[in-house]
Amino acid sequence: MTTPTFPSRLPNVGTTIFTVMSALAVQHKAVNLGQGFPDFDCDPKLVDGVTTAMQQGHNQYPPMTGIAPLREAIAAKIEALYARRYDAAAEITVTAGATQAILTAILCCVGPGDEVIVLEPCYDSYVPNIELTGATVVRVPLTPGTFRPDFDKIAAALSPKTRAIIINTPHNPSGTVWSAADMRRLDELLAPTNVLVISDEVYEHMVFAPLRHESVARYPGLAARSFIVSSFGKTYHVTGWKIGYVAAPAALTAEFRKVHQFCVFTVNTPMQLGLASYMQDPAPYLNLPAFYAAKRDLFRAGLARTKFRLLPCEGTYFQSVAIDQLAVPERELSEADFCQWLTREIGVAAIPLSAFYGDGFDQKVVRFCFAKKDDTLRAALERLARL
Repeated sequence: MTTPTFPSRLPNVGTTIFTVMSALAVQHKAVNLGQGFPDFDCDPKLVDGVTTAMQQGHNQYPPMTGIAPLREAIAAKIEALYARRYDAAAEITVTAGATQAILTAILCCVGPGDEVIVLEPCYDSYVPNIELTGATVVRVPLTPGTFRPDFDKIAAALSPKTRAIIINTPHNPSGTVWSAADMRRLDELLAPTNVLVISDEVYEHMVFAPLRHESVARYPGLAARSFIVSSFGKTYHVTGWKIGYVAAPAALTAEFRKVHQFCVFTVNTPMQLGLASYMQDPAPYLNLPAFYAAKRDLFRAGLARTKFRLLPCEGTYFQSVAIDQLAVPERELSEADFCQWLTREIGVAAIPLSAFYGDGFDQKVVRFCFAKKDDTLRAALERLARL
């Protein structure tokens, strides 16, 4: 008996670096600061809200677009923070996490012959999503070292075939936050074009003072051409729930929903109800920057006692460090090999930034996740002190 073969839609895709490093961390009993998820619980009130919804019988399909109270809460939050009102009925869609949201946004507007610009280093789902449509990926590097957008290079990459550009602020993996000037420059650059923006803003509530999150929603010209993607999993410490949302003008949302309804159709009912109730209090997301800033500062203070060279961390829960000044011969390893060594021999897992580049560009920088209990961070720092 023979299993039929067929051409792979993603011939260059294997197991993600996050899966590889997490498995290695388990194998060597390492402290896992690689994959970006918290090791602490969410607010019990959020779980109580979901439990109550289940007990009250809310266990069947919700509306395809998401339950109205949650969409209304999302619209109210965006208006309060960014001064733009999205219509909850026609411009907000609840999704099965941000990864699904990004894929659906790409599928609804991109096809063969189109080009989509990604800014590297970038999250690992962007490129495969684009490739699945038959479009061409156009890779534009962020400035090495600072990871700020290079608008001259972005301008040079624009062409009559450019359908969309994917931006990400706060940025994974570098922790860089786009400024108001960056947003205005992007607005000016795209104004004469029909290019769409897919704005990955999943870390919107993790921007550290004195900076603020510059959502594309703040900028009318950008908002008119943008799908804004965010994540409840990141904001409320429930990454396993896989619930996010997309805000976009009605015309874009209509196309988005055409794909969404045949991709996942709809999203977990009791969790939507629990989130809608929990969002009535803005304090959890308003206090999140200070919560993560404290963890960042604790972690950076410990790393400062090592030979790692700390890069700025303006947002997210990721800290990138350069390994070129370490007093160990392993500093000469590639980023990927160094992370394997660090996990096996030091007992701390990290992620190489080269994994976020199509060509594996290696600049001797690795990424740690500090969305961990303080005791977890201290345990990792005790091990890293050898460096």
